[in-house]
Amino acid sequence: MQNIIFFGDSLTAGYQLPASASFPSVLQQRIDSLDLPYKTFNYGVSGETSAGGRLRLASVLNRQPVDVFVLALGANDGLRGIPVRETTQNMQTIIDQVKLKYPEARIVLVGLEFPFDLGPLGGHRMARYALEFKALFRELAEKNSVPFVPFLLQGVIGRRELNLPDGVHPNAAGQKILADNVWAVLSDVLAAKV
Repeated sequence: MQNIIFFGDSLTAGYQLPASASFPSVLQQRIDSLDLPYKTFNYGVSGETSAGGRLRLASVLNRQPVDVFVLALGANDGLRGIPVRETTQNMQTIIDQVKLKYPEARIVLVGLEFPFDLGPLGGHRMARYALEFKALFRELAEKNSVPFVPFLLQGVIGRRELNLPDGVHPNAAGQKILADNVWAVLSDVLAAKV
């Protein structure tokens, strides 16, 4: 049995949903139905930033061997307007630490976009930030030659029927679409590792 670590924030944790509704759990059901030898571990923490993830990474890497590491952080950095340079450095450090401890592990990077209002940044600066934020994930994926999920919230963001009343966090139906978005890339990674 090989281990898949999902390392993220509230989007990964399945904020305000039963654990079984989170997209890592939905993916476990799919993996089981295909009789693939993988076990998923959900290390999503609501409110987590890339800096917070960098700090808690060592404790996660020491819990069990890592065969596949799905990095899905950054949403809270974007919401807080944290400089893209800082987010990029934190994400690169996380990738480097995973590679150092588990050189054989496959890393999958999950991208995000912010088409919505980032509040205090305002107009032009907001638009520039949103573009730079979106680009950082693809640039990291290319630099590190890792598989890349372009946009975790594709097909879910802005759709009331797929989100909780806060309009930000996917509901159970939305989490199934997140699972589809990740599976589109992860399935090839798992096929290559078996």
